[in-house]
Amino acid sequence: MSNLTINRNILILHFTVLIWGFTGVLGELISVSALHLVWYRVLIAALSLWVFFMFKRRSIRVSMAQLGQYLAVGSLVGLHWVLFFHAIKISTVSVTLVTLSSVTLFTSILEPIINRKRIAISDVMVGLLIIFGIYLIFKFEFQYFWGIVYGLSCAFCASIFSIFNARMVKKASPTIITFYEMIGAFLVVSIMLAVVGQFDQQLYLSQSDFLYLLLLGGLCTAFAYVLGVAVMKELSAFTVALTTNLEPVYGIILALMIFGHREAMSTGFYFGAIIILGAVFIYPYLKTKLKW
Repeated sequence: MSNLTINRNILILHFTVLIWGFTGVLGELISVSALHLVWYRVLIAALSLWVFFMFKRRSIRVSMAQLGQYLAVGSLVGLHWVLFFHAIKISTVSVTLVTLSSVTLFTSILEPIINRKRIAISDVMVGLLIIFGIYLIFKFEFQYFWGIVYGLSCAFCASIFSIFNARMVKKASPTIITFYEMIGAFLVVSIMLAVVGQFDQQLYLSQSDFLYLLLLGGLCTAFAYVLGVAVMKELSAFTVALTTNLEPVYGIILALMIFGHREAMSTGFYFGAIIILGAVFIYPYLKTKLKW
């Protein structure tokens, strides 16, 4: 592969990560509740992917065993997004994105347990740094206590479905998996809406909410995922991991640009955020270069 092709793919990946970072901003801009927001997001994403399959004339058939796995993991994806957007609505985009970065911490603990492997020294080191960073954020932004708790819960769910996705993607198309996961997420969020009795007038959208949700479901979910998978096949795992870690950075910068003082945090918060993001950035290096 030529350097020009590699550089083009890296630029596309950065653009994809920037789009992912914009999801937090859209979550703040959309006025409906987290449950309704996710319900529309996964519905739009599933329909967008279905149109993509029809356009490409690709089969979407899977075995019953695969269908059960994809729908189950999709239910975790749905729960993850509900927690993510609820955290944004009760705190800030910045708080939610930084706490979401703790997915590295949870993965370093859960992956060895689920896959029955020994815990690496690098995982322990990075985990301790992230815990210290989270402690600082709790200390200096305690008014966002529940936002931080929901953000950490969101990261926990993300860690679990990421581990299972890493297994499933070895045996099936990532796009097929995502399509059925969106359906699984749609089903579980629909059940949650029915249980809490919110299949009501809140499902009706304003014009601005409708446009934001089209961006969220179509551009930030379906399109960005397909685009991201395409370039990830051409780049090294280290490059992909390092670039993907920029998502909270891009998201926080976009939130500061759009919302201004509403996203301004204390010095202690930014110190904790730097520790967490720094730990997340050095993690791929420790895993791939030092192999601890």
